[in-house]
Amino acid sequence: MKELIAHITSQLLPCYPEDEARALALWIIEESTGFSRSEILTGCKGTKNIPNLQETIDRLLHFEPIQYIFGHTFWCGLDLKVTPSTLIPRPETAELVESISNFQFPISNCRVLDIGTGSGCIAIALKKAHPQWQVTGFDISAKAIEVAKGNAARNNVEVRFKQADIFADGIETIGTFDIVVSNPPYICEKEKAQMRRNVLDYEPAQALFVPDSDPLKFYRRIAELHLGKHLFFEINEAYPQELAALLTNLGYTDIHVTKDIYGKPRIIEGRMA
Repeated sequence: MKELIAHITSQLLPCYPEDEARALALWIIEESTGFSRSEILTGCKGTKNIPNLQETIDRLLHFEPIQYIFGHTFWCGLDLKVTPSTLIPRPETAELVESISNFQFPISNCRVLDIGTGSGCIAIALKKAHPQWQVTGFDISAKAIEVAKGNAARNNVEVRFKQADIFADGIETIGTFDIVVSNPPYICEKEKAQMRRNVLDYEPAQALFVPDSDPLKFYRRIAELHLGKHLFFEINEAYPQELAALLTNLGYTDIHVTKDIYGKPRIIEGRMA
């Protein structure tokens, strides 16, 4: 088994750092064989009946995300289906969920709205952690909503998902919530040159990018709607001060920015007075 791991890793090295290539090799073997990580690493399973893995390796060499190749990912204790219609959940977004879960809210049965829900990861993780909460997820993409509904069923939680455009007329009438959370598009077009091909070529641009001329477009719209008493955003590390000023001007208080595991400003929260 060690030889197989080394063989796959060596094939991936032209496109991936060594640590990432080895992690991908282990993931390929796990998914393709059903062997556990410990079985692979201890070599207690032979390689005689392992299927041909070259197609998967070739797709990775074209920078296709492994999560799309296998159709799912493990994140925040959840097994989530992901497709090219949804972003692949990131560790930073798990930190956003943790920030909300650790916050001391004055009531126990919070009403939560997740705007731009994508795969439903945030909404489902919050519902899983707080079964008493009433959680709703919005997304403009019908395909994303279909994936999110499937993920809720896959993880045995009840979350209401609805296709909705937050820029549409009448969205203000949907009601009010105790918590509004969003990981909206926040990468500026000018940042594309620094992005990896596995993101740029495969993940949905609609969920990633904002115009260089208006990087706070989605934050402004969500904040202006005043749909929630508590607001939580995942943010572009380049604009925490501008976003804090925007929220202050719109009447939010107790504004706080949290850094992610990489030391970058990544989460902002605020409260309606």
